[in-house]
Amino acid sequence: MSRLEMQIFLDFAPNYFSYMEKCQQTKQPTLLGKIVGVYRVSFKNNTTNAALRTSVLVMENLFYKRTITDKFDLKGSVRNRLVNPDDMCQEGELVLLDENLLNMSCDSPLYIRSHSKAVLNRAIEQDTKFLADNSVMDYSLLVGLEPNSDELVLGIIGCFQNAVLITDYIRTFTWDKKLETMVKKSGILGGQGKLPTIISPEEYRARFIAAMHRYFLPVPDRWYGLGRGVET
Repeated sequence: MSRLEMQIFLDFAPNYFSYMEKCQQTKQPTLLGKIVGVYRVSFKNNTTNAALRTSVLVMENLFYKRTITDKFDLKGSVRNRLVNPDDMCQEGELVLLDENLLNMSCDSPLYIRSHSKAVLNRAIEQDTKFLADNSVMDYSLLVGLEPNSDELVLGIIGCFQNAVLITDYIRTFTWDKKLETMVKKSGILGGQGKLPTIISPEEYRARFIAAMHRYFLPVPDRWYGLGRGVET
């Protein structure tokens, strides 16, 4: 972490831990990645006296002991959100993006049960509201497909289908992001009229919620619509 990122985290951390505590106590579903801690690592070469010091943010490993076949990093945008799985120049493991998921959904949509969809929507609504209230944007929904168990791990609330977690949310809407947004919206650098990936926290939240609603489709069961039209 850079010095700026460390300061952003220190400013954000009290609200984050307070929110996570509230979710734990009230059993509110959340997709926010669990932060284990921030550690400062120092190294010194006794021969050259060269020193290195860096800060590392450690988070939970969502895919621990899981056999994941496909991973997606979803932002709710289709601007430059496509990777070529056959590109041999890519380093590290392959992580697919929004347009890859949309292309896959033409043949194999991501279906979940209606009650799972309700919990997922609730978590996304509350988490993104918290992030927007703290001027945070540019986060992603990390999705891992595990065909063997056909499960979806959603933070602390249990198992559904596949694996989901909101990540990369320690980024606020600073002046450089505002400038990037204005340039991309102007179309000077292209983009074919698509919204930029970096927009205001409120716009980002609205786009993110709408996209996640489209990405995960509910499958009706025998209880679907049972209470529709009944006042509570």
